[in-house]
Amino acid sequence: MLQLPEVLTQTTATACMGAQLSALSEVSGKAVVDASRLETFDSVALAFLLELRRSALAQGKTFEVSGIPERLSDLARLYGVAELLVP
Repeated sequence: MLQLPEVLTQTTATACMGAQLSALSEVSGKAVVDASRLETFDSVALAFLLELRRSALAQGKTFEVSGIPERLSDLARLYGVAELLVP
């Protein structure tokens, strides 16, 4: 299971992405991202999750986000990507 940090914004996303993609490469089958620790985030968090999803699917894995904060879920609906990220 991949664990998102408490803060995921434009200033932290690049550094975090490398670590998450590396961890994703070690996952087999189903890639589950735990977003329950997210407290501070902006719209970059959506792009971040979509990139993880794209990478997981490209590696032949399924993708799921668990513990998505309500505000992030609302943002995903606003941008029209909820069906890709929200269970």
